[in-house]
This record gives sequence, structure tokens and C-alpha cells, in this order.
Amino acid sequence: MKTKITAEMVAFWMLNEIEKDGVLYQETAVFDIAEKFGEKFTSENERGNASIDKTVLAAFRKISENLVVWVRGERMWRKRENYDEPGRQQL
Repeated sequence: MKTKITAEMVAFWMLNEIEKDGVLYQETAVFDIAEKFGEKFTSENERGNASIDKTVLAAFRKISENLVVWVRGERMWRKRENYDEPGRQQL
């Protein structure tokens, strides 16, 4: 019997990648998610760029809220450090 892949499973994969490598670039994540889990977990944003589906991002935020930060300028997630400001987004 084939296991049904969920947004939560993809989110846990993302967190595992960050724990393993320290960072996860959005562009790499989109490509890897589509290849490993299927294109239904990716989408196209309003600018026409490939992005991670909102259900995956919501699940990812839920499991990584205090562990990971988003570095907007580099378009990547990384492990939270002691010097980080409160909140998810960092400069």
C-alpha cells in the first residue's frame, strides 16, 4: 500500500534539511519538493515564480516556529541563533 504524502510530511522534510545542512534556500526547496513529493506541493506565486505551496508553508511554520528563521534578502531559512531578533523574519 502506498503512503499518502501530506503537507506535514513535506514540512518535516524541510526542517530535517535545515537541521542537516544549517540552511535551506527557497529555490532549492521548491525544486527538491517537486521532485521528491510531487508538483502538487509547489505552486506559482503572483510574480510567476515557482514557490512552495501555502499548505506546506503553514505546516512548516507550525513545526519550526522557534527553531528556524527566514532571511528574506537571501531567500532562505536557517537555524535560529541566540543573536536573532524576535520573530520569524530576519535581515
